[in-house]
Amino acid sequence: MPATSPQPTVPAQAQLQALGEQIRVHRKALGVSAVVAAESAGLSRVTLHRIEKGEPSVTVGAWANVLAALGMTLAANPANAPAPTQPADLRQWVPARVRLADYPQLKALAWQVHGAEWLTPAEALDIYERNARHLDAGAMPAQEQALLAALRLAFSKDHV
Repeated sequence: MPATSPQPTVPAQAQLQALGEQIRVHRKALGVSAVVAAESAGLSRVTLHRIEKGEPSVTVGAWANVLAALGMTLAANPANAPAPTQPADLRQWVPARVRLADYPQLKALAWQVHGAEWLTPAEALDIYERNARHLDAGAMPAQEQALLAALRLAFSKDHV
């Protein structure tokens, strides 16, 4: 008779569903599509959807990859320990890929990048930095200012 996986208990299932919901909410708060998050984690969009639904049949490695791709961590805490707090400042998170269409000044600065809709964070920061004299900070939307601040923080030599 083939071995079967044990079914999770009701509390364990509820914890997986809560974790999946946290992942989904965090991904959406960051403005990351399911496709980009899944690609960054090295899995399919369907598997990401199963994780966000809290399905117990998904491997813990897949869960860990999604968490890492979204700048989150997985930690085991005693049941009576206080819940860890989430960072209040999402600007410190750096996306796995930067979509040019979402950032008007970056798109304008990246005129020489033909045929690319997405950049790596390092490429985006390089374009911002090389063309800083052309940036109009007053016209830059808050989302783009947050991206630039996060990129500078993440790639600053003082913080490495």
